[in-house]
Amino acid sequence: MAESKFKKAWKREYVQTAVMIIIIVAVVFGIWFGSQLVLGTSYPALAVASGSMCKPYYMTCDGWSHPFERTLHTGDLIIVQGLDPKSVWTGWDPEGDIIIFHKPSPREGYPDELIVHRAIENLTRDNGLTYFRTRGDGSGSHSGDYWQADYRGEDYTYNGMISEKLLVGRVAMRIPWLGHVALFMRNSSGIYIVLALLILLIVIEFVLPLLTHKKPETQQTEQKQENPEKPPENQGTEETK
Repeated sequence: MAESKFKKAWKREYVQTAVMIIIIVAVVFGIWFGSQLVLGTSYPALAVASGSMCKPYYMTCDGWSHPFERTLHTGDLIIVQGLDPKSVWTGWDPEGDIIIFHKPSPREGYPDELIVHRAIENLTRDNGLTYFRTRGDGSGSHSGDYWQADYRGEDYTYNGMISEKLLVGRVAMRIPWLGHVALFMRNSSGIYIVLALLILLIVIEFVLPLLTHKKPETQQTEQKQENPEKPPENQGTEETK
């Protein structure tokens, strides 16, 4: 009995649509959390939001004219791999690892921001922590970045260098252009457009059929099978005559 009810419910289009949405959401979350475990970081994929790592090519650095050069552009999607701080290779472009780290916080409550720069120098202090001098490939500075002191103390910054405590991972792969989708979603107008499309889909799939009182074709077929038309009562009598 329960099985037949399930089969009847499954034939309805809105049930199939709801199940497909649930499956898609489950797959997306499964891939995200699975990649966190495999890559060993809380940020397995990120979109590049600035051009600090981009070296100008014929005076442009837009990612469209030279998407596969050894550099990062705004709108790139990067795959991030967790790492042991002691395994970070340091050096000038292209020798040093491109690392992702939390920007040092000058005060409590400062918004968290992720930075993608190259590690050009390291230093291990007496406290056992390794510190990194970083630099954006597109930066005009030859001495590297000088980060402000973190309010939490020298466990996080030292002499303009960032501590291993701020490390997130290293760039393992770069996919051109795909990050523009994530950046669009971060934009307030992009969120509104996506929400509007979702609402429109719900209206088309669920609300309109209810307002028009049109039964799905599968439901009409079920009713015909359950209530077959009976022949007129006098049909047999007339034939005998």
